[in-house]
Amino acid sequence: MKISVKELDHKTINEILRETAEDIVINDCCGQRFIGAGMSHKSITINGVPGNALGAYLNGAEITVNANAQDAVGDTMNEGKIIIYGNIGDAAGYAMRGGKIFVKGNAGYRAGIHMKAYREKVPVMIIGGTAGSFLGEYQAGGTIIVLGLDSKDKKIVGFFPCTGMHGGKMFLRSDCSNVKFPDQVSTRIANKEDMKELKTYIHEYCKVFDYDEDEILNSTFTVVTPDSKNPYNQMYVAN
Repeated sequence: MKISVKELDHKTINEILRETAEDIVINDCCGQRFIGAGMSHKSITINGVPGNALGAYLNGAEITVNANAQDAVGDTMNEGKIIIYGNIGDAAGYAMRGGKIFVKGNAGYRAGIHMKAYREKVPVMIIGGTAGSFLGEYQAGGTIIVLGLDSKDKKIVGFFPCTGMHGGKMFLRSDCSNVKFPDQVSTRIANKEDMKELKTYIHEYCKVFDYDEDEILNSTFTVVTPDSKNPYNQMYVAN
């Protein structure tokens, strides 16, 4: 089913999505917020640029955007998948606790902030381009991967990555010699076991965006993990 949402607000759009049993294509999207919020077992394709909180609290649906998306993509999502063929704004995956976000382009500030995991729920965010400052701020679980594709000489991540990170893992496709990390994290070059773990995610990502999996994996990756059970003490308490 195809619908034009040029004259529709987000409430009307979501009412249509909930009432429609079949997969749906949304055309003429221009900044409407909260599209697909809390939805499950549905495939939604968006032509145009959705507004903030796309797929918030997503509970199993799959959303594909054939353009850019604004801030807070996948806010507190539980499961499902969000695929963005352009760039995303700030705070993507805020408090994300399950599912996957695949971005072909770049991410703004604070991607993966407060990302967490619980038992079998392990969220994954893969950013194909570069990420802005405060990547993985207060990350408590899950996996963040930044590939730096088509970024030329641009740093793969901005300032203050992993501030307050106390769980989860990050893979950055770079030796990160030009990146300053906080004291509460540990960084190292990925080993064979790390690359084996990474390959599962990259295989799926490359299948979506038609990239060369071997070319990406035949690169240096930096692995970032927490180095303290009490990162806040290092940040805010004077010794």
